[in-house]
Amino acid sequence: MLAITYAAALYGIDGFPVTVECTAKRGLASFEIVGLPDAAVRESEKRIFTGTANCGFPLPDMEAVINLAPADRKKEGTALEMAILCALYSACGILGEGTDLSSMCFIGEISFSGEIRPVRGVLGMTLAAIAAGKTQIFVPEANIREASVAETPGVSIYGVPDIPTLLAHLNGSETMTPSYADPFAQVQTPVFSEDFSQVKGQFRAKRALEAAAAGGHNILLIGPPGSGKSMLAKRLPTILPPMSRDEALESTKIHSCAGMLTDEIPYIRNRVFRSPHHSLSTAALVGGGRIPSPGEISLAHNGVLFLDEFPEFRKDAMEALRQPLEDRQVTITRAAGRVTYPSTFIMVCAMNPCPCGYFGSRSETHPCTCTKKAIHGYLEKISGPMLDRIDIQIEVPALSFAELSETRPGEPSVEIRQRVTAARQLSRRRFREAGFEHADSLCNGIMETEALRTFCALDESCTKVMEDVFQKMQLSGRAYDRILRVARTLADLEAVNSGSEESDGILGGPIRKHHLLEAVQMRTLDRKYFG
Repeated sequence: MLAITYAAALYGIDGFPVTVECTAKRGLASFEIVGLPDAAVRESEKRIFTGTANCGFPLPDMEAVINLAPADRKKEGTALEMAILCALYSACGILGEGTDLSSMCFIGEISFSGEIRPVRGVLGMTLAAIAAGKTQIFVPEANIREASVAETPGVSIYGVPDIPTLLAHLNGSETMTPSYADPFAQVQTPVFSEDFSQVKGQFRAKRALEAAAAGGHNILLIGPPGSGKSMLAKRLPTILPPMSRDEALESTKIHSCAGMLTDEIPYIRNRVFRSPHHSLSTAALVGGGRIPSPGEISLAHNGVLFLDEFPEFRKDAMEALRQPLEDRQVTITRAAGRVTYPSTFIMVCAMNPCPCGYFGSRSETHPCTCTKKAIHGYLEKISGPMLDRIDIQIEVPALSFAELSETRPGEPSVEIRQRVTAARQLSRRRFREAGFEHADSLCNGIMETEALRTFCALDESCTKVMEDVFQKMQLSGRAYDRILRVARTLADLEAVNSGSEESDGILGGPIRKHHLLEAVQMRTLDRKYFG
């Protein structure tokens, strides 16, 4: 007898539908799976037959052949086992003849006890099943909160605890209740333990981080030990605008694919902050492995990637960042295929100016003890092309006693976040009105050339300023464009603060001389320290 059920498998962070075709007849026990299954899929025979026997619903002896279509696409993992089980039950008559499986999709792993175990990548597979027209999605009970993120009108998502419960539902003796818990139905204000009000002094660095958050700009913090570089970086997520539903879905898919969602964190609602150790490998940073998995730059998608002790990162890992910073995605090619992961993030780098940390410091108690050769060798670890991709480069000096002993709290993150959110909304409105695609996911820091020429046009006086800056600083074309992007963000922040969103017929107002000069000041450290 032929039976057909439907499942989904994972490729990268996206799922794709899989049709499970089963032919079975009474006879000597044999079991074969075709359709490019990996080792985990082939081993499903033992889990399925043992699990059904131990939960009281054993499969009879039969000759069974399973085909996984499309047959020319590799199937990996254990998520297909519940669909294979239902196909076997249907083929041998344990499921009633009137059971219509055509609108159903089954995702889950079978345990030896008959329980349905959670699998990684459930959100991506659930979205693929919905896109394929399935209206009843069955996932492991432990994955139901993650799968509920994909809640769509007309689609029911069920959390299945074990085989007996699934059989009872399909045969109509007992009915499971679908999940309707949409985690994005209610707007929640993010709560952080860190806050910018806790930071003493460092007003220029705070201003630079506000601009980085408002425009999505990469930033480099240079200063002596204990000046507050890490403290500032860890508070950047507290001033970023809240994620949209699409951004949250994409971030959740990436973390689900990496197997990083838990019962406590079943989906991603707040912007993530990733801070990998400088000893990590290139594959861990950008993604890779025999079966490509997302790296730190993709796990930081829509959030912040903090690279502390920046010069201590491996040279090959550091240089591997260059293309993802430009393309906002990373493509990993292996013999099994090619996978592309998104990687749009704000990169925050922190470093000391020399091995001892006090080069350029005005402190008399901590003079620099490094030789010129040691300083040059330390700074040389960061290449010119890498520096060129960092929009803002700011010095974080050591704090004075008066600043450290100040008892009045600084400006809280919530007030800064309001300005940042308003500036982001202003820029996105400008992109929408100009007819740019994906305007709601754009920001000033990732403007393409056409948008840059449209929104960063300079008048005669500003052009003269940029000409002088270009010649004196010997800027590259990329550095020139990045200064314009930062100036555009500073103009937006000023428009938000003044309450006049439109000036001279331009949304956000034109870029003026003081915006350019401040943007240039935020990019002079590569000349001071790196020559």
